Amino acid sequence: MKQVKTLLAAAAIAVLGSSAYAADTIKIGEINHYKRLAAFAEPYKKGVELALSEINSSGGVLGKDLEFIFRDDQGKPGEAVKIAEELMTRDGAVMLTGTILSNVGLAISSFAAEKGYIYLAAEPLADALVWTSGNPYTFRLRASTWVQAAMLAEEAAKTDAIRYATIAPNYAYGTAAVEAFKVNLKQRKPEVEFVTEQWPALFKIDAGSEVQAIESAKPDAIYNVTFGPDLAKFVREGTTRGVFEGRKVYGLLTGEPEYLEPLKDEAPEGWFVTGYPWYGFTAGPEKKFVDAYIAEFPGETPKIGSLVGYMTAKSIATLITDAGSTETDALLAAFKDLKVDTPMGEITYRALDHQSTMGAYVGTTALEDGKGVMVDWSYKDPAAYMPSDDEVKAMRPAN
Repeated sequence: MKQVKTLLAAAAIAVLGSSAYAADTIKIGEINHYKRLAAFAEPYKKGVELALSEINSSGGVLGKDLEFIFRDDQGKPGEAVKIAEELMTRDGAVMLTGTILSNVGLAISSFAAEKGYIYLAAEPLADALVWTSGNPYTFRLRASTWVQAAMLAEEAAKTDAIRYATIAPNYAYGTAAVEAFKVNLKQRKPEVEFVTEQWPALFKIDAGSEVQAIESAKPDAIYNVTFGPDLAKFVREGTTRGVFEGRKVYGLLTGEPEYLEPLKDEAPEGWFVTGYPWYGFTAGPEKKFVDAYIAEFPGETPKIGSLVGYMTAKSIATLITDAGSTETDALLAAFKDLKVDTPMGEITYRALDHQSTMGAYVGTTALEDGKGVMVDWSYKDPAAYMPSDDEVKAMRPAN
């Protein structure tokens, strides 16, 4: 009887072991601001989930399902670093990804370099991530702040506006976005001058004071980098006081559905912006993604966060497949000049600086059926707007 029990126990262990092995997954540590920036982070998560559904239903990666472990850092750099360590050492993640806010992304990037963890910065837009603070372990998906600002500056240079006002949140992304616009615009039109710069604290804008300061400076045009609730307050106050009347306005991110749709019929008209006009796609991989997203999440429409999340998961699946391994050294080698098929076409993660070649959509804001949209939009490849290879090499630290 004892021998029988022993055999049964052994058989049970074998079955459990087999089941555990069969259920094994390749884990990715995903850190984001799900409560603090839910308008972006939740669509982003859904985009990841859509990609994972497609990837895993087609056999997964290296014969295993790809799994994202989602963790909320509350938008705090210190909390994000703590979570990153837990994901890698306790939860078995093979690499890190995620984040929206640039200060959080920079903190994780520094930590990843220190520990030798690979980090794909999905959304953070501060160019220091891949340039002045770049390191061998950090890669970035989103089109750089420099590139998107240069696209707006190109359009601004075509006008007769000389005097510019700027408004941007006072943190890494905002300061980089203003500097990029100023440098690119002055290169194209040296006579321009910046007559006032407003720096509200992130999500703590005093819109009345900011608008009054801009109006007092009498600019010909305005460059706006506010987003989320700050954008809503700025648009409402600026419209009420007439500060946008007769002035060109250029908005970084303003055309993204996360920020434009909540404005409803208060959305500004005639601003030249970067964004995501998903409602304008009629064919190709862009339309295929939109249709798949709406089918997967009935009653919802995609946001730029949805696209970024989807492309993040697809990038990681392609990376691991090409590497043929989840070992860090193999992943690092595969990441350089990695090519990924996406709804925006094929992108490449440049070996030069670990920046992807994801481009951006630009267009003009308008009201249609009581809501803000982008019209006369186009997709722009980032190649024409990037600094030269020599300039990038000079910015990146020697590693």
